[in-house]
Amino acid sequence: MKRVAAVDLGASSGRVMLGAVGDGRLDLTEIHRFWNGPVQVSGTLHWDILHLYRSLLEGLRTAGAVDGIGIDSWAVDYGLLDTSGRLLSNPVHYRDSRTDGVMERVLEKVSASELYEITGLQQLPFNTIYQLAAENALDRAEVLLMIPDLLSYWLTGEVGAERTNASTTQLYDVRARGWSDVLAAKVGIPRELLPALREPGEVVGTLLPYVVEETGLDAATPVIAVGSHDTASSVVAVPAGDERFAYISSGTWSLVGLELEAPVLTEEARSANFTNEGGVDGRTRFLRNVMGLWILQECQRVWGDDDLPRLLQEAADAPPFAVLIDPDAPEFLAPGNMPQRIDEHCRATGQEPPRSRAAAVRCVLESLALAYRRTLRSAQSIADRAVDVLHVIGGGSQNELLCQLTADACGLPVLAGPVEASALGNVLVQARALGEPLPDLSAMRALVRSTHHLRRYDPQGKPADWDAAESRMFGTR
Repeated sequence: MKRVAAVDLGASSGRVMLGAVGDGRLDLTEIHRFWNGPVQVSGTLHWDILHLYRSLLEGLRTAGAVDGIGIDSWAVDYGLLDTSGRLLSNPVHYRDSRTDGVMERVLEKVSASELYEITGLQQLPFNTIYQLAAENALDRAEVLLMIPDLLSYWLTGEVGAERTNASTTQLYDVRARGWSDVLAAKVGIPRELLPALREPGEVVGTLLPYVVEETGLDAATPVIAVGSHDTASSVVAVPAGDERFAYISSGTWSLVGLELEAPVLTEEARSANFTNEGGVDGRTRFLRNVMGLWILQECQRVWGDDDLPRLLQEAADAPPFAVLIDPDAPEFLAPGNMPQRIDEHCRATGQEPPRSRAAAVRCVLESLALAYRRTLRSAQSIADRAVDVLHVIGGGSQNELLCQLTADACGLPVLAGPVEASALGNVLVQARALGEPLPDLSAMRALVRSTHHLRRYDPQGKPADWDAAESRMFGTR
């Protein structure tokens, strides 16, 4: 048995998981869970990176002796180190307003079509390239490290950039599989800031003395690069039996897409705002970001109501298609009074706002299901890929109402689970690097299928009702 620690950082919580792999077994145990979220300081929204690092060390100390350590997190955000290797400031949160209007200024220097031709990335206002264009500390920086690479650096002292997360920066040449010197020069980003690239499964280094002292781990314990973008790790753990599948990595964000052998860089893909992100074993994650459960999470925060099962039961009994919103509308991006924003969005689109919390929850989940339907059908058409089953993985796979609505909207069977997909993908890549006989993604996925329970949701209701709802929803943009 290989015993590894998977550090899995989401946009609202982090966890250190203990994975055990071997002899047909794939076990996962939560060792330490901790809060993660934005901290407002002097008008800027930051990540509390030192809290995350301290929590990571606490989790490793609790885990005890392991054969390896891997770290995955959300994408696009970074830390800047100075010439002495010190962090210049707390990483800024991607929901911060500093990138407001920056994308438009960058597109005056390099066209959207050229950006897509090189990077294949969805245009999002918080992509790393736009954050760097808004950055005021580049002249004092020696190197840029994405969040998992920064934490790995603090564990090992080794600088580098894991490829799947690098591919989300909009500075990565998706064909050449390396940093784009052309884009860095055009946007005014010093090329020397971008470190050497690593592959998933590559050993980053071993633990520094002070880390050994803090955790009690053996100094020879390797830190292993995994699919450090959490969606890349999640897709590793999609329990698919063949290639005719689509996935939704469902959490604060929803990543809706396909796994392909090569990027799709057509004008049709760019116009539809699809992204081509790096996956493990050289695969391409052809997907689009949909806002996800963030809207519901913010509603609950404002309501002060954490009884989600009750809210979902009441929402299941609420009238269908009473109110619909565009979950990707920009007003839903930043933290704030989400119920009020839903009401304002409804009035702006000629609808009566939801009359109750249950109606608001129904509105959010039906609108998400419709966004999934539209995105998935577009992906299949653009990539010319047929799909027989839709896998919903991550925390959202536990939301039974959303899973059923997604099956109904997409007209496909939904297989829900595993919940901790990103941690499982992290564990599997580590185990293979440590010698477990998991030669390819098919073998990894077969192990997930044989060891984890999946819940199936078959389409119900009338497709014509969803057709009418989709026409109504997207006709109000």
